[in-house]
Amino acid sequence: MPAATSSPQKQGKVLLVNPNQMKPPVAPLALDYLAHALKENRFQVDILDLCFATDILPELESYFARNQVLAVAVSLRNADDSSFVTQDFCIAKYKEVIDSLKAQTSAPIILGGSGFSIMPQDILSYYDLDFGIWGEGELSLVLLTNRIAANEDYEDVPGLVYRSQGRFHTNPAKYLDLSRISTPERSAVDNHRYFVEGGMGCIETKRGCPKDCIYCVDPVGKGKRLRLRSPQSVADEIKALLDMGIDHLHLCDSEFNIPEQHAREVCLEMVERGLGDKLRWYTYASPAGFSQELAALLRRAGCAGINFGVDSGCDRMLRSLGRDFSVEDLSQTADACRKEGIISMYDLLLGGPGETRQSLRETIETMKRISPNRVGASLGVRIFPQTKLAELVRKQGPLNENPSLHGSASGNDDFFAPIYYVSSSLGPDALGYLAELVNGDERFFFFSTAAGADKNYNYNDNTVLANAIKAGYRGAFWDILRRISEGS
Repeated sequence: MPAATSSPQKQGKVLLVNPNQMKPPVAPLALDYLAHALKENRFQVDILDLCFATDILPELESYFARNQVLAVAVSLRNADDSSFVTQDFCIAKYKEVIDSLKAQTSAPIILGGSGFSIMPQDILSYYDLDFGIWGEGELSLVLLTNRIAANEDYEDVPGLVYRSQGRFHTNPAKYLDLSRISTPERSAVDNHRYFVEGGMGCIETKRGCPKDCIYCVDPVGKGKRLRLRSPQSVADEIKALLDMGIDHLHLCDSEFNIPEQHAREVCLEMVERGLGDKLRWYTYASPAGFSQELAALLRRAGCAGINFGVDSGCDRMLRSLGRDFSVEDLSQTADACRKEGIISMYDLLLGGPGETRQSLRETIETMKRISPNRVGASLGVRIFPQTKLAELVRKQGPLNENPSLHGSASGNDDFFAPIYYVSSSLGPDALGYLAELVNGDERFFFFSTAAGADKNYNYNDNTVLANAIKAGYRGAFWDILRRISEGS
């Protein structure tokens, strides 16, 4: 990140926009981090957070009637809700915001965010825009806005996606050394309101994912190389959020315990500073090598619950999906969490290549035997570009002739609109068969309201969750649903 200078002169104003209106609301963490980087480099920063807007157009008109900006940066957190049942295409929903911005300002509009970074050129083309940044924005957005302010060439900015002579070009990313950047202030976004209406705050301890799951876009959008923050900086940021009254957090790493040593160091720093006694936090983690010793340390640091992306309870399917653990690992992980009093959620991703009715039955029976606190049963695997699953599906022939594909399978060879893989071996009523196997077991959540609103763990416009948070529930959404169903 370019070093801040001692000059008090400002470079110009950058507007950061959050178009995400999903409820319960999730704080736009990226905008807080970007605002911090821009301010360190002498830019003025405004946040236009449309999450709570009842009417978007008047909000935009009112802002631009009073302000001139150097550039507008829009963070797209979700491409879609990744649900086979609902198939909510967020990119299409954001178009109203993008079109309104284009009508209100002639300043460059720059796209970014995790949803954008998985298919940046297609999204720019869809919105008819010229600029985007894939991957980390703290370095690249600062460089790009500096070039725009100085009217200088920008085509070598790392991570920049831009249009030139009718073609899009994508520059390689230059990743930050997260261990050396200053701790974000977390003052640009109204984090307290997000806590009150969304039930938890959020923070990162690292970026990147080195795993090879065939369907996952985290390595595409965030990079395969792990970049680790210093435990001291993580603890400082948590302390800042606690000072705002935010005492329930979600750690947004792809897998908190990869690498395990960094997870240990973060937890030890939290324990040493007494933070574990003041907050409850949740995270994603891998069951690979997850030990009771690690679970005990997480508990001492304040960890209340862990969401494990286990995908399947069948060893053959775990290999098919590119996972690096076994059913035995799942059993040991559940035991470790149970002994240390950490609530566990096992997320299943069912219906992928090779799934059969027998493997599905084996998975559900395995989950019932292992008995984590909750199991998320999601049927249908969203196919994203630049993944091994996309390559596999292309090799199977024309998309519109593939019996395992559902959603926008026609005229969608780049997998831009939502398209899902549900193994044809499951038969025409895969959802019904899944429900039959679960047989009303209260430990299972579904990505639909078919089993009851309190079993629906699709967090996109989830009224049950929103009402529970309004009533005072706090924590990870899945754990709130668990407590509602248990009456606790």
